[in-house]
Amino acid sequence: MIYPARYENLSQVRDFVAELAKQAGFVDKVIYRVILAVDEAFTNIIDHAYGGEGLGDIECTCQITEEGLTVRLRDQGNRFDPTLVPEPEIKKSLHEVSPRGVGLFLMRQIMDEVSYEFTDKGNELTMVKRFD
Repeated sequence: MIYPARYENLSQVRDFVAELAKQAGFVDKVIYRVILAVDEAFTNIIDHAYGGEGLGDIECTCQITEEGLTVRLRDQGNRFDPTLVPEPEIKKSLHEVSPRGVGLFLMRQIMDEVSYEFTDKGNELTMVKRFD
């Protein structure tokens, strides 16, 4: 599915991913976590890859596999290197922590695999949630 990069489209993305996660057989608690990771990724693409709403599209695909669920988000925004984002200092108090990198950290904690590549089709973020 292709969505304009607008926050108002998050509910459609959530519904799409939730339905596929449910079809895959995940329980509600896991589905919620997967949606949270996708939500964070979609928002990061709007904020960082495009630099704001309505400046491009985000393609979201889901694939049910024998191992679990694979979610891919593709965009044509600015290139991103997640290795340059330091892990947040989670042992500090909230007002001392920089918000940069918290979303990526969250995605990595929730999903079993998070990978990123820049291809001729643009940025591609792949997240995998495996069955327990």
